[in-house]
Order: sequence, then structure tokens, then C-alpha cells
Amino acid sequence: MSAHAAPLPALSVDQPTRLLGGMSPARFMRLHWQKKPLLVRQAVADFVPPLSRAGLFDLAAQPGVESRLIVQGPGGWTLRHGPFARRALPPLRRPGWTLLVQGVDLHNDAAHGLLSRFRFVPDARLDDLMISWASDGGGVGPHFDSYDVFLLQASGRRRWRIGRQKDLSLQPDVPLKILSRFQPEQEHVLEAGDMLYLPPRWAHDGVAEGDDCMTCSIGFRVPQRAGLAAELVQRMGEAFEDETLYRDPSQQATEHPGAMPPALQDFAAEALARLLGDRASLACALGEVMTEPKPAVWFDEADGDWSVGAVVLDRRTRMMYDEGHVFINGESFRAAGADARLMQRLADRRRLDAVQVRRASAQAQALLADWFEAGWLHRPPGEGGHP
Repeated sequence: MSAHAAPLPALSVDQPTRLLGGMSPARFMRLHWQKKPLLVRQAVADFVPPLSRAGLFDLAAQPGVESRLIVQGPGGWTLRHGPFARRALPPLRRPGWTLLVQGVDLHNDAAHGLLSRFRFVPDARLDDLMISWASDGGGVGPHFDSYDVFLLQASGRRRWRIGRQKDLSLQPDVPLKILSRFQPEQEHVLEAGDMLYLPPRWAHDGVAEGDDCMTCSIGFRVPQRAGLAAELVQRMGEAFEDETLYRDPSQQATEHPGAMPPALQDFAAEALARLLGDRASLACALGEVMTEPKPAVWFDEADGDWSVGAVVLDRRTRMMYDEGHVFINGESFRAAGADARLMQRLADRRRLDAVQVRRASAQAQALLADWFEAGWLHRPPGEGGHP
């Protein structure tokens, strides 16, 4: 299976698109993003799922893939984590069960291409494509998410009930976060190609109607303030170079040796202030954190030797930039001038043609060669890349 994405069209946030019900991305972000739901009939006409049911089941059997099996039966809800051999899944005709496979975009080019259609939201926020398959009556119960989500029906039918839930209390002694008193306000039945967008904390309950119900969920990253701060401070601390030693010539003899010296508290506060005051270090740390590959991600070795030519980013590669840096897979590089513009184009379009690579500086070409050897980028199909 190849690990590159198809070339992306030029981004145009002001152009109406069927994906958003005839709205432009700019209008959608202004009117709906994190504000109110949107139902789009035939957002993707003649939609073909990124992979078949059998392909999804095969993916759930792989040890490096995150998957869950949720079953609702007479005894209540059960939750199991994969991988799942096919024989470990319930019979297809058994009602009330759902298989969820996370991060399908990391393993399948078509899924990555589908996720890329939502890149009118910054890559720093776009997370992954989850695909669920459910038998008749299957679902995960009424719940709410802390992130935005697009629910694109891939096959079959699913009935969604949604509402602005005020009571967020959860059912006790259940392995899932299921709302105790769900109060739906709207109800929609989605068929293949239909899509429902929900802002954070909009409660929703999706139930499969009939067999072979497959749904694609486009989810978004929501950094938690304390968690992000901890990661940033850790990365910044590793690069912080200040060998100033603590001195206390005014320290007096004490009858309370267990008490923390106020001067040492001040020294620690100043050290932390100096660390966080380095905005360049903060920018690097943020870019590195936001492009860090997921824990289960690995890259294949280069297929062939490097030569100057067209390149395309591996579907697992995360690449971003700011005014002075380029970030890729948890690493940061300073960039300016033509090289910076070239790398920014690679991050935005996820590919460069041969002419653009040939015009790059020797330093930029050396970086591309290193990334090629690491498996972070490849030759496009037909140009020495993966078949």
C-alpha cells in the first residue's frame, strides 16, 4: 500500500463547494464553525467509501491500529479494544454492535485524501479520520465530544438525534461516556454521501438503520491548556542554556532548616520566567509538539536513492510552519527567503514538482534528501515513487 497522497488542488476558501452545501469554506467558518450544526445532503455525490467493510475489518486486525468494539445487548454496554481477528467480531447479522477504527488516514491513501478535503481548517487542528461500521441498531449511545466533528455517511443509513445538551451528567457504571438524560432537538437520517457537522459539546446519538452502516468521522485536535503547557515547558527546558548558579550570600543561620528559602523561590520563578520569555524557543517548541507523529506511527525506509525531482509528503507526515521556521515530524528548522516559501508550499500543497525542487538551494535540497531517506516524503507515482 502506498503512503503518499494525491496532489491537492489549490486552496480557495472563497469558492463555494458542494462539500459544505454550496457555501464557501470562509462562509462556513464564519457562520457555523464552533457555533451551530450544518446538515448537507449529498455533500459527496456518488460517494465511494475509502475502503470496504472487509478492508476495515482487516485494518482492525493489525496490532498498530487503534480499534474498539462496542456492543449493546440485554446485559447493557460492553467495550473491548483491538486488535480484533475476524473471528473475534460478532456475526454481521447480529444487531447492536459497532466497530470503530481510529486514524484510518494513516493507513489508507483514499482515507487520507478524504481527510485532506477538510484542510480549510489549519492542519494544527485537523486530527484524523475514524471509520465505524455498525450492524442494525448499532451505535455508541448518546454522548458529546469536546471537539468539532463532520459525520459523513459512507454506506447504509444512520439516524442522528442531536441537541444542545445542558445536563452533561453521565450514566454510572457504563464503560462509555453515555449521557444520563439525553434531550434531542433535531433528528436526521443520513444516507451515503450525506454529512452532518456538529460543534463541540453538541450531544448526538447515531443509530444504524439496516445492515452495512459505515460512517466516516472527521475529527479535530483540541489541545488542553495544562497538557500543552507541560509539553512546551519540557521541550523548551531541554534546549534552555543558562548555567547561572544559585547564590545566597545574605542567607542567615536558621532554626527552621526545613523551610524553603524565599530567595530560592525567587530564583526558581526567575528561571521559569526567563525560559518562557524566550519567544523563539516557544515558537520552536509549539511547532515541534504540533507536528509530533502519533505514538504508533512509523515511516518506511526510502525506496531507491535520492535524486533531484518531484516529491510528495508521506500521508503520515505532519508539516507546518510559522514566520521563521519549518516544522516536520517533531523537528524544527529555521527558514527564510525563497527556501522558506518553498517549504511553506510543500506544507500547504504536500508536494513539489521537479522544477521547484531543482530551483531550491543546495541547503534546501539537502533537507529534502534527508527527509526522503527518512521516509517522510517520496517520489510521486510514475516518477520513481511507490506504485
